[in-house]
Amino acid sequence: MPHLILSDASLAFGHVPLLDHSDFQLDPGERVALIGRNGTGKSSLLRALSGQGTLDEGSVWRQPGLRLGYVPQEPPFAAELTVFEAVVAGMGEVSALLAEYHSVAHAMGEPEADHEALLECMHHLQSELESRNAWSFESDAERVIQRFSLNPDARVGTLSGGQKKRLALAQALAISPEMLLLDEPTNHLDIAAIEWLEEMLISSGVSMVFITHDRRFLDRVATRIVELDRGRLLSCPGNFSTYLSKKELILHDEAIQNAKFDKFLAQEEVWIRKGVEARRTRNEGRVLRLEQLRRDRSARRERQGKVELALDSGDKSGKLVAELEHVSKHFGEGEHALHVVRDFSCRLQRGDKIGLIGPNGAGKTTLLRMILGELAPDSGVVRLGTKIQVAYFDQFRTQLDEEAALVDVISPGSDYVEIGNEKKHVIGYLGDFLFAPQRARSPVKSLSGGERNRLLLARLFARPANVLVLDEPTNDLDIETLELLEQLLQDYVGTLFLVSHDRAFIDNVVTQTIAYEGDGVWHEYAGGYQDWADYQLKRRVAENTQSAAKRVEAVAATPLPAAKTKADASRKLNYKESRELAELPQRIAALEQEQAAINLRMEAPAFYQTQSHEVLGLSQRLKAIDDELLVLLERWEVLEG
Repeated sequence: MPHLILSDASLAFGHVPLLDHSDFQLDPGERVALIGRNGTGKSSLLRALSGQGTLDEGSVWRQPGLRLGYVPQEPPFAAELTVFEAVVAGMGEVSALLAEYHSVAHAMGEPEADHEALLECMHHLQSELESRNAWSFESDAERVIQRFSLNPDARVGTLSGGQKKRLALAQALAISPEMLLLDEPTNHLDIAAIEWLEEMLISSGVSMVFITHDRRFLDRVATRIVELDRGRLLSCPGNFSTYLSKKELILHDEAIQNAKFDKFLAQEEVWIRKGVEARRTRNEGRVLRLEQLRRDRSARRERQGKVELALDSGDKSGKLVAELEHVSKHFGEGEHALHVVRDFSCRLQRGDKIGLIGPNGAGKTTLLRMILGELAPDSGVVRLGTKIQVAYFDQFRTQLDEEAALVDVISPGSDYVEIGNEKKHVIGYLGDFLFAPQRARSPVKSLSGGERNRLLLARLFARPANVLVLDEPTNDLDIETLELLEQLLQDYVGTLFLVSHDRAFIDNVVTQTIAYEGDGVWHEYAGGYQDWADYQLKRRVAENTQSAAKRVEAVAATPLPAAKTKADASRKLNYKESRELAELPQRIAALEQEQAAINLRMEAPAFYQTQSHEVLGLSQRLKAIDDELLVLLERWEVLEG
């Protein structure tokens, strides 16, 4: 039975329909990726599927009793709630009781608390929770909070963007959903969290519809791609790579059909304009057909145009951009000091494209500020090059004034922008970034997340710069704009510093990476994310192979237990048992080697792209190996005794 059916759905804001009599069905086990250009209505469709949004026409049927988890793009959490309270808020009527019980239990640990009153309150809450069989809800909430590495007592208002996204995912997963609806689940997550989320979603078997512009995430997770294009839902089984090959054929066929239609319409327009001949033949049917052709052509929606990107690198900087020698930086003092950078050295030259890889909070921004001379190191030397012009892209969009008009953001006090040697009117320049002329005077606060990112890019590229610093430029941008931005940065002759968690974007743009290795240690590598990941995998393979070899040697060298005398034991081992005991070390070592090999295979970055059909089988085999090892170790203990 399907989990969800969308029938004859229509939805419009203004005169442009976002959904135009569209149909969709989600079957058990499917992981459907919903893609499309910014502003096509993907988030509106997802809200309608979740029941939190409405349609103008049509219906949404959901399987009765279905447990549904929904994560919007910007989760609406009250700042005063604790993490635990926010997670259990999605559990229905028992959520308030669970939140109160957790709060009372936390207060019991305070020395000055009224413990007698708290105990009485806790007893009452326990009775209520037992009567509603709600203890499993609490354990589920605690399990997902721990899984997402969140502090259950932290206030939501103190969380970072990445932590809030983790909280929203934890809230959705706490109810053990049968269907998930995820809107940009990778936004604000670091690479390690994204990869963990990919594996969790794949192994869980839960059905889902998700929106993302992360192409690597799409390739690994999706079993079907559905594109929302001009009000229609176009379905393509397979992952994103399969979709790309089929989409090219679809657009080619559409272009041919449109050309044939336009040619036929032009011929009919010529005929009707002959006038006398048209009246003499009195072919009323042909006239009516022409009127229908005109209506069809008027109703046709063309594909949204592409962003026109151009970037002026300004005057060349000196060949040396920055050189760091044994720099270190820490915050705080004593044993509580946070070491962000330890003894890091590098030499960066004009034209280098550097990607910074590391988890949230590792200190990527701090390292960047030291490289650019904005922050002094505690020790070491930083030498800067000459003629450096720096332009920043801020992931938090703090450079944007919410009340300012778009034209004032791009070119305050002037009607023109100058890109290289070309002077362009600001209205036309905004049009290059897909902002219609009538929106040029609109305030920034009226823009969506993707539109704000496009506006920031337009503002950034309107000024010459030979050093670009891009902090998460890919958030909320659609795939076509991402690919255009990639091409622009590849052709950019200046120096680029890129902070991003989009692995495909990093691979397609950067020439070298500076990666966080833990405890303030940073290392420089040639190539992009995949090159760094391959190096890390080879290093782990070598370490695990060496470790496995040592374990085998240790097990093989373990002396067999001496035969016990009649005074020490009730009986001796028979021949079969003695032989079994002698073989146990080799059997255990073989299983441990197989376990290590499977783990290494599943850790490979390309595994889920090329061999995703083997995930379930290998996961089951790992569990079986754990069970076999436990049995063998228990048997060894028995025989030795």
